[in-house]
Amino acid sequence: MTLTSQTPLDSQKHLFALPDGIHYINCATRSPYSLAVEQAGHDALRKHANPFGLHPDDFFSGATRVRSLFSDLINNDDPERIAVIPSVSYGMAVVARNLARKPGIQRGQRIVLVDSEFPSDVYAWDHVCQELDLSITVVPMPEGTPKGPRWNEQLLNAISPDTALVVAPPNHWMYGIRFDLEAIGQRAREVGAWLAVDGTQSIGALPFDLAAVQPDALICAGYKWLLGPYSLGLAYFGPAFDDGVPLEESWMNRLNSNQFHRLMERQPAYGPKAFRYNMGETTNFIQMPMLETALTQLLEWQPARIQAYGKNLMAPAWPALEALGCYVEPEQGPRGRSHHLVGLWLPTHADPMAVQHALQAENVSVSARAGVLRIAPHLYNVPEDVDALVRVLTTVLSN
Repeated sequence: MTLTSQTPLDSQKHLFALPDGIHYINCATRSPYSLAVEQAGHDALRKHANPFGLHPDDFFSGATRVRSLFSDLINNDDPERIAVIPSVSYGMAVVARNLARKPGIQRGQRIVLVDSEFPSDVYAWDHVCQELDLSITVVPMPEGTPKGPRWNEQLLNAISPDTALVVAPPNHWMYGIRFDLEAIGQRAREVGAWLAVDGTQSIGALPFDLAAVQPDALICAGYKWLLGPYSLGLAYFGPAFDDGVPLEESWMNRLNSNQFHRLMERQPAYGPKAFRYNMGETTNFIQMPMLETALTQLLEWQPARIQAYGKNLMAPAWPALEALGCYVEPEQGPRGRSHHLVGLWLPTHADPMAVQHALQAENVSVSARAGVLRIAPHLYNVPEDVDALVRVLTTVLSN
């Protein structure tokens, strides 16, 4: 049978090493390694215990494969626009460093952010705002419910001709509320603003169409929904960043750097497109094969089917939790809630940290973020995990 995005997925728990009795509904904090990713790490360690026979091209081939796989995942037709980075803060720092080169940049312009964004998407702009005399506009989360449509509308209204940069995610990292990036990207282009997207909490589990969104930068850590290792991520940098200024001057980012016998010859030219933005020691001999294995698996599963699995898995929970006084943002297309990461607003009398600790004591792992519980299921979760979540919350919130 040929698998399509409409073919439902069954549980893939058998492909992970999570113990029975552990209810890990917390991929938004960190994904567990699949057995295949774990094996890829072991194989890489064993291989490099004896580096005899290592060729210069071996320093580059793994990243080349990963660029291609990630490009397939986000519908990018040019893998040379993908850089290997260590973190989101690194990728956002590239954007900040090159903002002064943006055509039409002027003092007094604004950087537009959404409320309560992840710190790496906020701290990046402090220095550049001082240097260029820019200001930051934060679009607050609306009071009342539902929040998604109004938050999206407020964000679109905040993007105006005095906007230099918009920073927005596909879905909020705490609340799971989606942002209509196609509409946001169109508005940014209309006013001449750059769009930088932090895809860490969505890419791999929520479909993303780079060709439709047309961001100037898309930045992803690898250890969450890409199911890969920590300290390794990927970033797309569009034409706005061609001929830009990198954060570091790695020898590996230069043309013909695979010709080790000529490394003493000065090479002023960088590799094509986003190559100048690669982190040093891009090869990552141990971690790169792990990320390659994870991306290969994600392409087989397909993000749309992961969304559908999460939706069906969690569907019985929401009415039961709403009966306890909790609130879940409704589904409203690209301006409603996601299904892989859902913010559960607790009753006003409940302390989210105390609730999280009560769940942890019963081997149920979710995250408390601000006033919500962040529930983040994946294909390794099964109905028993959802039952445990509802059971513990019923006990805690009923007292």
